[in-house]
Amino acid sequence: MTKKEKLQGILDTLDQVYGPMDEPTLDYRTPWELLVATMLSAQCTDARVNMVTPGLFAKYPSVEDFAQADPLELEEAIHSVGFYHNKAKNLIACAKRLILEYGGEVPSSVEDLTSLAGVGRKTANVIRGHIFHEPSIVVDTHVGRISRRLGLTKNEDPKAVEFDLMKILPKDHWIRWNMQLITFGRETCRSRAPKCMTCPISQYCKSKDRTDKKVAR
Repeated sequence: MTKKEKLQGILDTLDQVYGPMDEPTLDYRTPWELLVATMLSAQCTDARVNMVTPGLFAKYPSVEDFAQADPLELEEAIHSVGFYHNKAKNLIACAKRLILEYGGEVPSSVEDLTSLAGVGRKTANVIRGHIFHEPSIVVDTHVGRISRRLGLTKNEDPKAVEFDLMKILPKDHWIRWNMQLITFGRETCRSRAPKCMTCPISQYCKSKDRTDKKVAR
């Protein structure tokens, strides 16, 4: 099996099992709301974030409201998502910079997005992919771990993984790769004790982390 055939088999199987999954699992109505929700989702589940954001956006309906928010009150509003002190601080600083530099509008370039407080390449690529429909690869812990297990990258650094994947993944799978691998990583290819015996793409994997001893490493 060639590398190209292996990759196509992985993509076809993930599409069959999970579907396209081209839309984010975070609830939002505007680019700003998706940016906020994505920032809140760091070290937190999307389900938990979706429980918090309705009340949060009712209390702070606009970018200006976030910029003027009292830090302690904002911390209380997002307390359940974890790391609430830093997240509140970054949300306020991010909103202020958006107003000062971008007229309150969420920018589209990686450079502009990552100039905002609390926004790294992962968050920037979520925005670029889902708001501006720019093909983007979002590298989180699931994407990094599974891409390495499948032999698609040897890198640990998320940016390096992103660029490795950009070289081999078709652009129509750049966004869905993250969405599919998050679900796959939680259900099957877990960090510890991956469920290799029931893995739908086990035939393409020779990871040292495999738990099915009958398959050659």
